[in-house]
Amino acid sequence: MVKELELQNINLTSLKEPPIHVIGQIQPYGVLLVLEEPELKILQFSSNTSSVFGIAPEELLQKKLEDLLDPFQIERIKAGLLEESLDFINPVKIWLRRKGDDYVVFDGVFHRNADNILILELEPAISQENIPFLSIYHLARASINRLEETGNTRDLCQIIVQEVRKVTGFDRVMLYKFDDDGHGSVLAEEKLESMESYLGLHYPESDIPKPARKLFSSNWIRIIPDTHSQPVAIFPAVNPLTQRPLDLTNSILRSPYSCHMEYLHNMGVGSSLTISLIKEGKLWGLIACHHQTPKYVSYELRKACEFLGRVIFSELSAREETEDYDYRMQLTYVQSALVEYMSQEENFIDGLVKHQPNLLDLTSAQGAAICFGGNYTLIGQTPSEEEVNLLVQWLKSTVDEEVFYTDSLPQLYPDAHNFKNVASGLLAIPISKRNYVMWFRPEVIQTVNWGGDPNKAFEVKQSNGSTRLCPRKSFELWKETVRLTSLPWRYVEIKAALELRKAIVNIVLRQADELAQLAHDLELSNSELKKFAYVASHDLQEPLNQVANYVQLLEMRYNDFLDEDAKEFITFAVEGVSLMQTLIDDVLAYSKVDMQAVEFELTEVDTALERALANLRKRISETGAVITHDPLPTVMADATQLMQLFQNLIGNAIKFRSDKAPEIHVGASRLEDEWLFSVRDNGIGIDPQFSDRIFIIFQRLHTRDEYAGTGMGLAICKKIIECHRGRIWVESQLGEGATFYFTIPVGGRDRERRNGRKAQNNIFGRR
Repeated sequence: MVKELELQNINLTSLKEPPIHVIGQIQPYGVLLVLEEPELKILQFSSNTSSVFGIAPEELLQKKLEDLLDPFQIERIKAGLLEESLDFINPVKIWLRRKGDDYVVFDGVFHRNADNILILELEPAISQENIPFLSIYHLARASINRLEETGNTRDLCQIIVQEVRKVTGFDRVMLYKFDDDGHGSVLAEEKLESMESYLGLHYPESDIPKPARKLFSSNWIRIIPDTHSQPVAIFPAVNPLTQRPLDLTNSILRSPYSCHMEYLHNMGVGSSLTISLIKEGKLWGLIACHHQTPKYVSYELRKACEFLGRVIFSELSAREETEDYDYRMQLTYVQSALVEYMSQEENFIDGLVKHQPNLLDLTSAQGAAICFGGNYTLIGQTPSEEEVNLLVQWLKSTVDEEVFYTDSLPQLYPDAHNFKNVASGLLAIPISKRNYVMWFRPEVIQTVNWGGDPNKAFEVKQSNGSTRLCPRKSFELWKETVRLTSLPWRYVEIKAALELRKAIVNIVLRQADELAQLAHDLELSNSELKKFAYVASHDLQEPLNQVANYVQLLEMRYNDFLDEDAKEFITFAVEGVSLMQTLIDDVLAYSKVDMQAVEFELTEVDTALERALANLRKRISETGAVITHDPLPTVMADATQLMQLFQNLIGNAIKFRSDKAPEIHVGASRLEDEWLFSVRDNGIGIDPQFSDRIFIIFQRLHTRDEYAGTGMGLAICKKIIECHRGRIWVESQLGEGATFYFTIPVGGRDRERRNGRKAQNNIFGRR
């Protein structure tokens, strides 16, 4: 039990991804020297140099390269080091005198690491003659001729492994391709008949972990002549210039990681040669050569194999592109058609779903969804609208890229288990932070052949206080049934989705510009109307005051001469003037709502409510109204308008009371990105058919004889809430009271709205 707990605390990532580029050891078949430029002073060396050079280590640190080589070689080396690329000097033949006429010949390869430290690696030269260029040319030409005769990618891969094995003589040569998740599979194999076949098998990511793949991307050819050889250390271990271990990323001689050596032993490999296959700057795969016994391949032959692999692989890459061409052209046609449809329709969404071809054809999906402005348009086989809504919320919080795709959505988003039959695969493009276009693919149950159980790809062992990874020993066929996975999204489909995203954004922006211009024109029109209302209201007040004053003066002076009818007429005239003045005041208040909301600030809703109740205290006292409220938040709002809003709503609740004393409750709850407030009463209620009409200016449901007022209160409330970019509505039944709801965004009103960009913000879903 204690051992299990100890293993749980182990950082597996650090074990699986060790810093192998600073391992500090090399393979013993060569010699490494670290040189300080420009004098080429020896700073570090591999510990086997004393046996090879016959010079004691303490003496070697005091020497320069010119102390080991004759002046002619030094002159040639220094000239080569001044070239723009070290490729012009590599490899260089180096003769080193041991004793008397005893020379040892090396193939010397120079490189500079990431710290700009010059490193010289020496390998024993098997032959003093280079491989003739024509030999490589004819080899490549013959391979290309064979390529031109074959018809598919698998055949091309097989030709590559056959040609490399013919040149190198290895027992087994495999072409290994990486998948997106890092695991790989054997696409082609050429081997001795007696050896077990690995063709078609998959291997887990841990077999070639990230640090190893990174090194393969930097160093395109890698040889291990003897997997049972003992590594030799670099002395001193720390570079005296950088005070760090030596970076051996581009080293030929760098010793393999011990776990990898054990892995090769378990496969029965005595030596290996690996050639990287790079496509568009990324590691596409490897040509892996295995031999059952130690086998050394000269530098020239390795380079010839690298050249051959690159030439043939370029043909393979071109063939892959050709195979994609027809499909790419089909998607290009669909994309062009969709853009044309979108430009013709008033609503671009109709252009994506109402014609043929439609959105599904762009990615060969079985379902698609468009989330725009809070509305959902579904086509084909999709999750429900509610499930799509939750999926969009997850995308908003977890995805920042221009495109998101996966063929195993349930593994990333657990709720997708509920709709795996229609959406185990997801491809999504954001049009904005809240708006998405998504494609769905159903689950496809597959059988994958692994070379050994991928769930037991390695084991952790502890001994003598140290912890290490040990690779698996079995590579026998292991079948896995893969579920919760769809067919993978192809690169051309992802690219087509990205191109569609650009087209949609351009169309939306164009529509936003048009709407922004309309909004600007409307803003000017509203401004003129507000000025007119303000001026008209003030100009109407004066003649109304005169009418009221003269009518009342008439009553005072001629009261004794007026009969009861005349006095009643005068009363009607005064009441009419008073009503007209109230209407004018309400119209003025209505027109001022936007003009007052210049700067929003943090406002305590408690304070705004208390001010409203203070203004209503006489009516509250007269009716015996009881008013309660939930704990109220602080919001970004205009304090005066918020007070006016509560005053109108609570005042209405008191006015339209039933026979019982008014009971009014103000509620508040937090939604995702807004506060929801409610004002609930026990009054006479409202017929649901009039729930929208009551917010229209001058609209009344009762006569003035029944209830006083102008019909402006709720219209002002609606305008205040719209100014705050919220919503207001009522839920009620006759005789059962009413509850008025309104929302205020958590972040306050978008300031850009006042700059004529309201329409554009709405287009991108900022509600």
